[in-house]
Amino acid sequence: MRYVSTRDRAATASLEDAIGAGLAPDGGLYMPDPLPTFSPGDFADVRTPKAVTERLLAPFFAGTSLQTSLQAICAEALAQPLPMRALGTPGDHLLELFHGPTLAFKDIGARFLAATLARLRPATAAPLTILVATSGDTGAAVAAAFHRRAGFRVVILYPQGGVSLRQAHQLGAFGDNVLALRVDGAFDDCQRMVKGALLDRSLGMPLRSANSISLGRLLPQMGYYAWAALEHQRASARPLSFIVPTGNLGNALACVLARRMGLPIDAIVLATNDNDALPRFFAGSGYAPRPSVTTLANAMDVGAPSNFERLRWLYGDDDALRHELRAFAVDDDAIRAVLRHGGAQPDLPPCPHTATALHVLARLRAQGDTRDYAVVATAHAAKFAELIEPLIGRAIDSPAPLQRLLSRPASSEPLAADDAALKTRLLRLDVA
Repeated sequence: MRYVSTRDRAATASLEDAIGAGLAPDGGLYMPDPLPTFSPGDFADVRTPKAVTERLLAPFFAGTSLQTSLQAICAEALAQPLPMRALGTPGDHLLELFHGPTLAFKDIGARFLAATLARLRPATAAPLTILVATSGDTGAAVAAAFHRRAGFRVVILYPQGGVSLRQAHQLGAFGDNVLALRVDGAFDDCQRMVKGALLDRSLGMPLRSANSISLGRLLPQMGYYAWAALEHQRASARPLSFIVPTGNLGNALACVLARRMGLPIDAIVLATNDNDALPRFFAGSGYAPRPSVTTLANAMDVGAPSNFERLRWLYGDDDALRHELRAFAVDDDAIRAVLRHGGAQPDLPPCPHTATALHVLARLRAQGDTRDYAVVATAHAAKFAELIEPLIGRAIDSPAPLQRLLSRPASSEPLAADDAALKTRLLRLDVA
């Protein structure tokens, strides 16, 4: 299998180079070409998320230096429960992806990426700097995945005041080989600065991306959609549809790819916050990214979703793309209403991002949609206690991984929303 740039099919790379580089040299994103195809029968003898993911990714790793490590990589990435719970209404489910070390779905992709890069990096090579922009959850997941890994350091950019208090504490609590930079700007600024640094050859240092533009994060995320759809079909003989809260489109793109490869997935519906570039596009307007706005679902505060470029490449035609997906924007008032109601489970309210998807599910049911849906639950509510607890009138229990991070001191450095400021700080890594 080859990996091609979304901007030039002639720009090809191996799996190792595509995961290692992050961005293609022309600034495009790598995509597998062609995609393998499966039938549900190809997974008849595998039932766990780890085993399904390993089977699904085998064609991507075939003939590479990572082929013999795939089983171990999947075991490392998927070492957490992935419960899919039935909700109160028949056909409604909740796929909980937040039971990892930082209580967000991004733990899975981040650990997969760390496990692959650790095997690709020569032991005698210079330290590899993992550069990541975060609007809330990505940074902590990447920090946890690479924390104290020999030969790696992590630099996190996050918008000052644009993440929850507990998210900010998580980002600054790792220390050691992890540096948190609070940027005087929006997430879009953080993302722009990271992309600029990755393409800046004058830095003279090995840099890698850990955002959803990274193929090493995208590939494993296809696995839990495949597993959930297969389990549902075995139990009900019906395909499963998904409602995916989305900001940068990486998690949703993984679901799209799983469906394209033949897994029994029916509708894919995107739930956004007031950053509504995607709902406007799927409703028929031209694609028009805007500066991001701050919302309660902060990890989705993205005005220019990076992975939209991959979606366009995949379908080749905007009308064809609009036929395959739907997207709905959910404002802060609606998010509050879902949180106040308690959402899916009396004992655990949803996070603000999951609340957007639960609101969309209610909207679809009111419109008469009878498909079986799984709402993708992306983060644990305890990460947003200062927002949710006043709405529900009680405290939310914090799982042990969060308690451990909150008990540690946290620190971060201020940074101007400027490419040159980031370059200067990166060049000081060895002396700071």
